[in-house]
Order: sequence, then structure tokens, then C-alpha cells
Amino acid sequence: MSQRQQILSLLLEVEREMRALDLWSETMPSAEALMSQQPFCVDTLDFHEWVQWLLLPRMEQIIVEQMPLPTSCDIAPMAEEAFKQIEAETDQLLQLIADLDRAVTEGQ
Repeated sequence: MSQRQQILSLLLEVEREMRALDLWSETMPSAEALMSQQPFCVDTLDFHEWVQWLLLPRMEQIIVEQMPLPTSCDIAPMAEEAFKQIEAETDQLLQLIADLDRAVTEGQ
């Protein structure tokens, strides 16, 4: 499996796990919330919203359009902190995000 195929597969698995944990929303945040200049939009979105509405679509776009991949990816530490606030069992989701970090970074 190529690096891009692996990343695309992980993006789908992250979405599937977020849906299973009821961390997926059918309602998109406002345009203003999505345009935050803060890392992970911490001032306007919950972390899982940032993953759903910004990270996953952007990474998919990069893969589909054959754009250069980021030179590094280190989202797992933020995910660990953010998911401490969630009642659901997030271990599998955290592992998938760590796997995504590795898949992006190791190919560089």
C-alpha cells in the first residue's frame, strides 16, 4: 500500500471511529468558526470538530489532488489532551490519529 493510500485509509477509519463515538456532526460550524487563526481553531471549535471539518477534508484534498504532503504531522498530543474531556472511550481514535501522524511523517 502506498503512503497516500495508507493515509486515505486512515482518514476513513478516523471518520468511522468518530461516528461510532458520536463525535460526528451533521451541522457544519459557521464560516467564521472555521476561519479561526488559532491552532486547531481552539477558540471556535472543539478538537473533534476541527478534525471533522478541517483536518479530514484538507488531507483528503491533498491526497486526491496529488498535492505535496505536509512535511510533518503531530496531532496526537493535542488529541490526547482534547479527548480527556470526552466521556467516550477514545483509545482507538487516539491510536488512529497517532497512526496518521506516523503515516504522513514517515514518508518524508
